[in-house]
Amino acid sequence: MPPIDIHTHVVPASFPTPAVPGNGVVGWPVMEHDGCGHAKLLISGKPFRTLDEPAWNPRRRAADMTQMGVERQVLSPMPELLSHWLPTEDAARLLRHVNEEIAGMVAVDPSRFVGLGAVPLQDVDLAIAELEIVVRGLGLAGVEIGPNVNGVPIGAACFEPFFARAEELGAAVFVHALRAAGTDRLVGPPLLENIVAYPCEIALAIASMITGGTLARHPALRIAFSHGGGAFALVLARMEHAWPVVAGALDPAVTETPRAYAQRAYYDTAVFDAGALRFLAETFGEDRLLVGTDYPFAAHERDPLGLLRRAGLGESAVAAITTDNALRFLGLEERGGRTCRASRN
Repeated sequence: MPPIDIHTHVVPASFPTPAVPGNGVVGWPVMEHDGCGHAKLLISGKPFRTLDEPAWNPRRRAADMTQMGVERQVLSPMPELLSHWLPTEDAARLLRHVNEEIAGMVAVDPSRFVGLGAVPLQDVDLAIAELEIVVRGLGLAGVEIGPNVNGVPIGAACFEPFFARAEELGAAVFVHALRAAGTDRLVGPPLLENIVAYPCEIALAIASMITGGTLARHPALRIAFSHGGGAFALVLARMEHAWPVVAGALDPAVTETPRAYAQRAYYDTAVFDAGALRFLAETFGEDRLLVGTDYPFAAHERDPLGLLRRAGLGESAVAAITTDNALRFLGLEERGGRTCRASRN
């Protein structure tokens, strides 16, 4: 079957004002449209990115999906909209709007679109409340979160209640690189954060989920990491080698090897290289990979099925990566040719 692309982003056509209008909230987004299908996204009043209509119009996305050979897209917020850094009241207001917009986009054609919302993870109680609304109220498959919240890795104990509830709800959690550590050591333009630092930040996030015991305590948690897990596949080899030395100092819940926990998570194929993709399949397993393109941004993968074939993966592996793994991650099942939400706890 044509792929289900689990890594695509949307930006609503407009945004509400902050909870207290006129406060000039740092990090608040504003869209300026030119009337010709393009818009400039401003964040904190400064130009952040120029966007085309497919970013907010699902009908315009359909033609690109056909050209890319993609059957369905999972719509998630552009990472800079996750708002983990905003004041709590403002983040809650903005993200409710984003979640409702994504639900509306999915409703245009539920056979082609699945949605992931966002939560104000800087306040775990509010994040859990919004997660309930996202899943039970809006009918989305789960949420997208960042790898850290204002510098605190997602494997930290303070986020435990959120992941516990996500597991109970059967919500999919997609972790996208964002606000990476080490950007002060980059030499070159700001875009290098995305290119060089993002893979390192994702690796740190996955390691924290293992060493902090989150993946041990929540074996049924469906969680996926962007950009093939970043640099983590190589980090995993080092963790395995050093495990006898460090294991005794970790949370008592951590009783298995790093590889065992790593192979419980999912990883997208947005690595842009056939050799890298083969390495991921060998490291994590063909049943843990999901097609991801990073559409609609300029550097997205335009031939995701071709990348799988260039990697030399067998037909059964291609079938799993394009469709079966995504249905399992998203909690979806095929019934009579229609995609339905799987049962929840």
